[in-house]
Amino acid sequence: MKRANAFLTFLAVGLALLGGMFAHAAASRRAARPALEARTELVRRLRTTDLCLFTEARYTRHPVMADVNTPFQDYPLSIEHYPSGSLMPPPAHLSSER
Repeated sequence: MKRANAFLTFLAVGLALLGGMFAHAAASRRAARPALEARTELVRRLRTTDLCLFTEARYTRHPVMADVNTPFQDYPLSIEHYPSGSLMPPPAHLSSER
């Protein structure tokens, strides 16, 4: 196989995958629209801005947006020094086994 043919094949596969990702995103957006509209209406009725469970650290204020190493951002072996960190478990997407 010539190098040009290999490149064109790679390019075609890449473009097909990119198109598939856009199609999947559009389908997912259509499927999630009713739930998103319901949440938007709930936020509008309750006049809330953002989820805030605790006022201490950013990973306890917004647990969904926390990353794995946020509590240990000072250094890897640092101890949890906010009381709310011991009251709230890590988000499910961080502790699930894959």
